[in-house]
Amino acid sequence: MSTPAPSAPRRIRPLGPRAALVECADLHDAVAVHARLTAADLPGLVDCVAGAETVVVRASTTAALREILRAARAAPRGSAGAGEARTVTVDVVYDGEDLGTVGGLTGLGADGVVRAHSGQSWTAAFAGFAPGFFYCVGEDGLDVPRRDTPRTAVPAGSVALAGRFSAVYPRSSPGGWQLIGRTAAPMFDLGRDDPSLLRSGDRVRYRPVRELVELAPAAVEPARVRGPHLVVEAPGLQTLVQDRGRAGTAALGVSPSGALDAAAAGSADRLVGNDPGAAVLEHLLGGLELTAHGEHVLAVTGARAALTVTGPAPWRPPLGTPFALRDGERLAVGTVTAGARVYVGVRGGVAVPPVLGSRSADTLAGLGPGPLAAGDALPVGPDPGTAVRLPEPVADPPAVPAVRVVPGPRDDWFAPAAVASFFAQEWQLTASSDRVGARLSGEPLERVRTDELPSEGTVPGCVQVPPSGLPVVLLQDAPTTGGYPVLGVVHPEDLAVLAQLRPGGRLRFARLPAPDGGAPEDTAAGTTARPDPAGTAPGIPAELSTETSTDPDTSQE
Repeated sequence: MSTPAPSAPRRIRPLGPRAALVECADLHDAVAVHARLTAADLPGLVDCVAGAETVVVRASTTAALREILRAARAAPRGSAGAGEARTVTVDVVYDGEDLGTVGGLTGLGADGVVRAHSGQSWTAAFAGFAPGFFYCVGEDGLDVPRRDTPRTAVPAGSVALAGRFSAVYPRSSPGGWQLIGRTAAPMFDLGRDDPSLLRSGDRVRYRPVRELVELAPAAVEPARVRGPHLVVEAPGLQTLVQDRGRAGTAALGVSPSGALDAAAAGSADRLVGNDPGAAVLEHLLGGLELTAHGEHVLAVTGARAALTVTGPAPWRPPLGTPFALRDGERLAVGTVTAGARVYVGVRGGVAVPPVLGSRSADTLAGLGPGPLAAGDALPVGPDPGTAVRLPEPVADPPAVPAVRVVPGPRDDWFAPAAVASFFAQEWQLTASSDRVGARLSGEPLERVRTDELPSEGTVPGCVQVPPSGLPVVLLQDAPTTGGYPVLGVVHPEDLAVLAQLRPGGRLRFARLPAPDGGAPEDTAAGTTARPDPAGTAPGIPAELSTETSTDPDTSQE
């Protein structure tokens, strides 16, 4: 990998209270910085994601973030990182639908494109868009535009070009890249110890072949649930298994997932005596019904809804209080009257098999257990041997909640009046919102830069602004990289507000300034940050606590 000429020190831009974006000299420098940081075993480093010209780091505390950023600044410019790069060979049948088009765009013809693509070494730079989807950059100058009209479904294994990058689609998904061939190489396989075929920094060689050897995946019979469990009689609109999510997987293109309202999920676990990371059920808007097989202790938190237990002695348990659900009894969650998401904790936790260290469902990538359906049996883990907790009252949400936002890293892409408008106006949550992103309607925000932003890493809470000017707040299942400018980042504790907002609900944003050094202070570093009075909306806490679909509006390949 080449070494760029010396240039100015790397700039650090804030990305919320415990994350930052490191601007690098170029793609090679970004790959090198990523390699250095991930190999250094830095305390408190939660995730590290390379982009086209940047590296995003997310830390457990602001104190840890400062040390990580010192290491990022000190990394030799354009260095190769730690260890030797692997070489991965990918067999390709060059018969893609767009091969002739790419030949015309480049002037090489179809055969010339095949020679150019397979005759050079590519470097796996960074992952994003989907698990195992790696942006690979070549040594020589293949550079083609995306398709004018993206396909609604690109077959898994498609080998494609866009701009100066080459990639393989790990699974069928929408996409706008130019398809030049196909491969049978499994780019992401949970059956391997290392599920991603590629890692950032790997060398990739595409080898032309006439045909592919494809092995059908072995059929896996679902394990029969034995012992105490819950049976889903009715899932309502959506019921998912969630825990604290997948930390440390963003570099593979895997979203963190986890409960959208982490505080409510944590409360449900505490009430029944579980460890903090035990899996719960996240349920949307009411209608969930569960039948107990065996004796259980449950607690329901989050949104406000009436609970009913039917059996020999029907009764109505209160929210925020542990209660017994005996063998054969059925719990029904009524229609949600305030908030949006209900969390059901069960003593022992929902014990579905973990995937990449988490039991959480990822609705974008399809990892973990899928949305629950009637008849699903949910195993329950062993009794934790701890006491249940005293009731924790469930508060009603405010009519127009305020959400704290740290401006940046790309607020300079917007006119000052647009940034002021973002904090001044009330926004409305649209019905197209989901676990990938909270899509908002209001007065569009004007950009002063309209060029394309090279792909950058993201974190939950990033406020992306697509060309429509209407913000999208990325949530737990969002892609790990994106190509739209991020005006600001929601404080992690305030993501719960968005989790409990219903379509049509309104909210405001309040400015939370970032101090020098790339990250705002919080109590984890022994200091206290306060919202900027000029951008503060009513109802914001004075101090910060630190307890803690693939869609064109939330991702770009």
